[in-house]
Amino acid sequence: MNDIETHPFEPWLPANAKLLMLGTFPPAPKRWAMEWYYPNFTNDMWRIFGLIFFNDKNKFVDTEHHTYYLDSLKVFLQQKGIAIFDTCLRIIRTTGTASDKDLEVVEHADLDGMLRSLPMLRGVVAAGQLATNIFAEHFAIDTRKMKMGDSRPFTFEDRELRLYRMPSSSRAYPMQIERKAEFYRQMLQELGIAGE
Repeated sequence: MNDIETHPFEPWLPANAKLLMLGTFPPAPKRWAMEWYYPNFTNDMWRIFGLIFFNDKNKFVDTEHHTYYLDSLKVFLQQKGIAIFDTCLRIIRTTGTASDKDLEVVEHADLDGMLRSLPMLRGVVAAGQLATNIFAEHFAIDTRKMKMGDSRPFTFEDRELRLYRMPSSSRAYPMQIERKAEFYRQMLQELGIAGE
């Protein structure tokens, strides 16, 4: 019998957030290089942000200690107005991996509560197909024919927001990091977070 896991991290919800990044659920602790979001050292999310804002994919990467510069990363995300959590609060790993196909969802995160707590929010990116499906179903967003880099408008409590589809930052997703960064850069520019 596989155990039910509860999300190990507190939601990161800065009041000035214009973007909410939602994954599905963190990988198992044995894969963590730090105790925070996108903790796997072979996940490229923080390298993508380093490329976009500093033209340096290792800006937040502590290569010597095989981890990330978490303190400077948090300061950066707070300044830029980027919030992070996941779509699932409790899951069962059917095979022990973090792959979407191996997760049995026990309880969704409070998506309405998250959006309500972010008054300046303009966009949401759901990383991965399961996260996208959960979010889109909850807010009745039609994601059919939604290609990589596309976005769809949706309304939440009289606010017009957008759901973005971005490439996975996992290296299992077959795309060069520079190409992934181009997709993220365009979204961040649209939201007024990154400059031209």
